[in-house]
Amino acid sequence: MGRQAEVLALTRELVEQESPSGDAEGSRAVVSILERAARAVKSVDSFERIPAPNDYGEHLRLRAFGGGAKVARSTLIVGHTDTVHPRGTLRQRPWREDGGRLYGPGIYDMKASCALALETLRACAELSLAPQRPVVLLLTCDEEEGSMSGRALVEEESRRAEQVLVLEPPARDGSVKTERKGTGHFVLSVEGRAAHAGLEPEKGVSAVLEIARQIERLHALNDYASGTTVNVGLLSGGTASNVVAAQACAEIDVRFKTMEQAERINSAILNLRPFDERARLSVEGGINRPPMERTEAVVNLYTKARGIAAALDFELGEASVGGASDGNFAAACGVAVLDGLGVEGDGAHAAHEHIIAGSIIRRGALLAALVATL
Repeated sequence: MGRQAEVLALTRELVEQESPSGDAEGSRAVVSILERAARAVKSVDSFERIPAPNDYGEHLRLRAFGGGAKVARSTLIVGHTDTVHPRGTLRQRPWREDGGRLYGPGIYDMKASCALALETLRACAELSLAPQRPVVLLLTCDEEEGSMSGRALVEEESRRAEQVLVLEPPARDGSVKTERKGTGHFVLSVEGRAAHAGLEPEKGVSAVLEIARQIERLHALNDYASGTTVNVGLLSGGTASNVVAAQACAEIDVRFKTMEQAERINSAILNLRPFDERARLSVEGGINRPPMERTEAVVNLYTKARGIAAALDFELGEASVGGASDGNFAAACGVAVLDGLGVEGDGAHAAHEHIIAGSIIRRGALLAALVATL
């Protein structure tokens, strides 16, 4: 992995081609850059540009080392090409280097890691480290908005895989992620009855009062000991201070470590009943990402990675995090997942997003050794 300059050159090209989620033009342009780079990697057997529905852009799937594979089940590498930064962000925050840190929108989450994945395939071939398994690299274009169409591709390939390596950023200390919470999103709406607050308030049914009571009920579902959180983060209701509110709405975020907890919360929210029987409740949404649980298979995969890191003279920790990724979808297919294998840095989704240039060789060597030996 003595090709840091080449990896950074490709990374810069990817960063300077903006590709926010849903920007079809930007998505296709990034895939074109990656396709051109992949054509120069002799271990790549095939590549597919897969159109996302509603002209959302393109997913990219590469297959490598298929000819010399000794076993059928693959090693799947998962990442994404979309970013959260709207087009035009690059003008405000162009590519720059400062003290060994490289800045640019989307560089950490995760365009540098997309470049590193291709370099990993190249390095394995150039160093005659042919993996025992075929390798699939899947880069989706809609991860930042919930993987509407990317999810099916992740699940399809995960069912064929022996293990899944996810290129999401590591924890701040460089640790990989062996556990991720699942997520749910719900919208609770209350329909009451409007009335004049001064003349005849008794004829009204306050949706605001009802939803306030429901919020207390929802927050009582929190179980911090088990890692389950329920949070009402957005709230709206009413029309004027002198009108008994006829409408109110709350958006609810849910996080959990196990499907058992997910089912408990899901059932509780979908079966909410009004305190005031005159009010009408409706709930939309549900669980959208299952948890990535720390199974024995995950621990074994992490132990393998930690041993490789030790041989490369660095310590690789592990972390449990509340955020979800496409690794959650892979884990739900029953396959071992190791997440957070991307390039080190900080500021995902933020103005100070950057990578640490010195980590590229270390993270690349780790990923290449994993691919070659699994």
